[in-house]
Amino acid sequence: MRDAVIVEAVRTPIGKGRPSGALAHVHPVELLAHTLRALVDRTGIDPALVDDVIGGTVDQVAEQAMNTTRYAVLSAGFPETVPATTVDRQCGSSQQAVHFAAQGVLSGAYDLVIACGVESMSRVPMWSNVPEGADPFGPGVAARYPEGLVPQGISAELIAAKWGLSRERMDAYAVTSHAKAAAAGDAGLFDAEVAPLDGITRDESVRPGTSSEVLGGLKPAYYDAAFEERFPQITWNVTAGNASPVNDGASALLITTSEHAARLGLRPLARLHSFAVTGSDPLLMLTGVVPATEKVLRRAGLDLGDIDLFEVNEAFAAVVLAWLRETGADPARLNVHGGALALGHPLGASGARLMTTMVHALRARGGRYGLQTMCEAGGLANATIVEAL
Repeated sequence: MRDAVIVEAVRTPIGKGRPSGALAHVHPVELLAHTLRALVDRTGIDPALVDDVIGGTVDQVAEQAMNTTRYAVLSAGFPETVPATTVDRQCGSSQQAVHFAAQGVLSGAYDLVIACGVESMSRVPMWSNVPEGADPFGPGVAARYPEGLVPQGISAELIAAKWGLSRERMDAYAVTSHAKAAAAGDAGLFDAEVAPLDGITRDESVRPGTSSEVLGGLKPAYYDAAFEERFPQITWNVTAGNASPVNDGASALLITTSEHAARLGLRPLARLHSFAVTGSDPLLMLTGVVPATEKVLRRAGLDLGDIDLFEVNEAFAAVVLAWLRETGADPARLNVHGGALALGHPLGASGARLMTTMVHALRARGGRYGLQTMCEAGGLANATIVEAL
């Protein structure tokens, strides 16, 4: 019976968004190409053997248009015969790329495939793919939700209100994320996953010295009088400090079967065990991580207590705290090397980045099972369980 294993997982350091970001000058195609070359350098594979490259990108416009993944393959020096495609499941795009790649391997459609993702939020700002005045939803959605859907920041405020999450609790969680990420960086725990780029070796958004007092001085990031009238329950506690920053980065994983890995002389890091994707309320939008977690555990035949490490994307502190409240997961096993609040959230790269961090952390800590889940715009979420090898 075929399996699907990860034999290498790499990422760029994550840069701050413009104007000060160290990677803001790098074209997104080159960000992604850097991780593809790193996979080849680390594994010694012949890139001509790669059956497909599946990449995730959210804002597929301007420098991220025209199937970015294909041009990253060409820029990386792969043979022209290696195909590529770019997918969009919003923030979960490259986690979905991992799912598609693994499912292709399990089905026999692929023997060797790369799942990856990229986003340069400096060069292609969020929402730049929706011109002013454009309607990305259409009349059917407007009829189904006559009061209108809301931006993600308002969804985060609604989640904070529904789960009774105070400003102090969300800020404290953000401080912990920065502390974990700083400690992991200082201990060299990211060295195995980061492929330095242009002399940059560390993630730029990590603030080791931040505190609840510092974050407490930030103003609400999403206050809007119109939404205040519509949602009187909102207390306006979501700030730039307890939400993920704007970032640039890329990540990539090489996926094959155990048998094929042995033929290539490669040692697997982890087996891709189980997959799930789910839809949820598009108004709250970001709560799908809860049913996705439940669904993937059922499919895996595992319990929450079987999971050694959780990676839950920190798009907003409110999302992760609500997930903790609903699942009852052990906080000590959650985002042990910090999360997106500190490391950053380069949208299309984040799914593969979390997977990269998780498989290396499992190996470093001697864990067996890891579970990753991400909230996604439109009320979606992916969840994946891996088993360390």
